[in-house]
Amino acid sequence: MRSDLPPSPAQTPTGYRPEIDGLRAVAVLSVVLYHFGVPGLRGGFVGVDVFFVLSGFLIGGILWRELEETGRLSLGRFYQRRFKRLAPAFFTVAFVSFAAAYLWLLPFEFREFGKSLIAATVYLSNVQFFREAGYFDIGADEKLLLHTWSLAVEEQFYVFLPLVMLFLARSQKALIGVLTAGFVLSLLACVALTPNSPTATFFLFPFRAWELLAGVLLAIWGQQKGSDWRLHPALSWIGMGLILGGLVFTRAGAGFPGWQVIPTVLGTVLVLANGQDQNTVNALLRTRSAVFVGLISYSLYLWHWPVAVLSLYVRGSYAGVAEVTGWIALSVGLAVLSWRFVERPTRHSAWWTLPRTLVGVGAASAIALALGAWAFKTNGLPDRYPAEVRTHIAASGDFLQDWSRCSTATDGPLAGVETCAIGPEGPPEVLFWGDSHLRALMDGIAAVAHDAKVPGLIIWHAGCPPLFDVSKRESAATPAQDADCKADTAALRQALPTMGLRDVVLVGRWAYYAEGTGTGRDAENRITLLPEGDQTAQFEAALSETVTELSGFADVHVLRQIPEVPHYDSRQTARDLAHGRAAGVAETFVTALAEVETRQASSDPAVRASGAQILDPRPYFCTEVCSVMQNGQSLYFDNNHLTNSGAYHLAPLFLPVLEGAP
Repeated sequence: MRSDLPPSPAQTPTGYRPEIDGLRAVAVLSVVLYHFGVPGLRGGFVGVDVFFVLSGFLIGGILWRELEETGRLSLGRFYQRRFKRLAPAFFTVAFVSFAAAYLWLLPFEFREFGKSLIAATVYLSNVQFFREAGYFDIGADEKLLLHTWSLAVEEQFYVFLPLVMLFLARSQKALIGVLTAGFVLSLLACVALTPNSPTATFFLFPFRAWELLAGVLLAIWGQQKGSDWRLHPALSWIGMGLILGGLVFTRAGAGFPGWQVIPTVLGTVLVLANGQDQNTVNALLRTRSAVFVGLISYSLYLWHWPVAVLSLYVRGSYAGVAEVTGWIALSVGLAVLSWRFVERPTRHSAWWTLPRTLVGVGAASAIALALGAWAFKTNGLPDRYPAEVRTHIAASGDFLQDWSRCSTATDGPLAGVETCAIGPEGPPEVLFWGDSHLRALMDGIAAVAHDAKVPGLIIWHAGCPPLFDVSKRESAATPAQDADCKADTAALRQALPTMGLRDVVLVGRWAYYAEGTGTGRDAENRITLLPEGDQTAQFEAALSETVTELSGFADVHVLRQIPEVPHYDSRQTARDLAHGRAAGVAETFVTALAEVETRQASSDPAVRASGAQILDPRPYFCTEVCSVMQNGQSLYFDNNHLTNSGAYHLAPLFLPVLEGAP
């Protein structure tokens, strides 16, 4: 999201329209209040979509007017205006955020901030955040520059729009046809792909372009018709009703954006189309307070998110309404200062000619890129923290496996399935098949396969039980990911008997599948085995059937589930210790063996009854208690996944299997 100051009368054929600033105020306040957790605005994030339409309307209208009047577009002047408007406030916030990140963020977070700073500087942060939205990515509420994704979407749009308009400048009919086709195709793609690919449709420009094009097409229509933007009072009421309805009723999650964003976009278009009409809605949008918030909306959007992230990061939680109000007030104060002393002076200064603008933006960009690269290349400067904290910092960063021998076949029996080779080259003798617990163990298993000189294969799929004849529906997965799980399992069932395997090892979070819920820190996670029924009984039957079928051509082993330590998370532990919240932290490092036994009581009987040979990891982590700490080192990444160090610690358990010992 990005909001320009109102264009001057010389830039807009109808002159300054204060109700547009009022719409900006509605948009930015909804986003800010939503991000600070103010109740009643569960869809406050759609304020960004209001801004997309406003941006398309203003910028598209300016470009169309210039094209009509001169028959050409001055790209230099266009991008000079963009840089003068956007860059000063952005770099101010970026550099202040860098200083705050250095002071407060932990190394793995500071390292990721460096990546974000690089991506935001070159307007590719939406692509970066799309690529990072994975199983073990740090939470969205910990990324200081996450909100720059919308700036990136807009700037990518404004790379293409002027070029398309220039290319088709000689034929208005063709240009409008292309823009209309782009609107329709982008909208249809957004709606069609959101159910299965919501992360892509949320972050990526092609699926958001229709929102900006809605504003562009409205501006073109108005200029062609000579509209005075006074159509009927009902349009303002209906439009504002749709916007407010979006703020209240839109739901975040796998169904957004898709069709859910259509009412907000339509509502914004209707208010703009009737914005000059004299009615109560427009009168409220034109009030001095609404207009002022609209004027500072770009700076407020830029500042509020780092304030929200860092305030919760350092404080842990808010003490109450008064504290929330204070942080919002700080965001507004910073926005006013930024607007008054950064935005206005640079935007309206004649001194910033095109060459000077390019030099200034280039210099600021070079500094930002250098700072981002420094944070990234130094792994977030871990030496800033004492040894006690670095123990858990190390665990939080010890979760990147070697993927150099992983690939996805395009044909053959394993087409579409990602496999990772281990040991020497050659046909695999041993297969390890599992979920993300296996991914966590991958480098440890690869090390012992290398030592044993036995070729093998690892096949893992997050949240996907290595069981035949089972489908699943998981709260942490999209329908497409659930479908991929089923497809991979079906492909493996056909392929495995033909591979000449000697041994197969099944690795999974068995209690999760048997009970259907996580525990401790991830207790809200849910998984349902399909078809629905008695899940524990269904899990037992599926495991028994899978082991029986695999036993027809290989020796089968089942890794008893890694003991869960319910309340541990290396990232949160490091954060708490670094910021003086050590009380009770050590208690999260351990759990009683009896609690582990209780948690696995739903799955252990099925493992024992399956007929497979059981590999038991408990002796490696448990006595009377199970602990993430071994010899002063944390071996857990979170409450149920090991680090690479944990994988190496457990690796000897797999050596007999690889060596073919009975």
